[in-house]
Amino acid sequence: MTKYDIEEKVVAMLKTVYDPEIPVNVYDLGLIYKIDVSDGGEVAIDMTLTAPNCPAAEFIMEDVRQKVESIEGVKSAVVNLVFEPEWDKDMMSEEAKLELGFL
Repeated sequence: MTKYDIEEKVVAMLKTVYDPEIPVNVYDLGLIYKIDVSDGGEVAIDMTLTAPNCPAAEFIMEDVRQKVESIEGVKSAVVNLVFEPEWDKDMMSEEAKLELGFL
């Protein structure tokens, strides 16, 4: 399996992770800033949250890590929480904006 194949599966899996307070997945919300897949199958993800004091932060990050690690070809996953650049609603996909009434 190529790094590209693994990255595609990671994106698909991230679309199954939701903030409990928002009916849109973390990928379409624009919370995923970077996905790096190493040759050895290690995945590093930089992500942010809609708010720095998000009460579900630990839950969401652990959900991302566990689901990504369940993908065939992934040996480990590290989720880095970053707040630069600061998230705003313009980072959402068109579908997410529509779902949340921003369009």
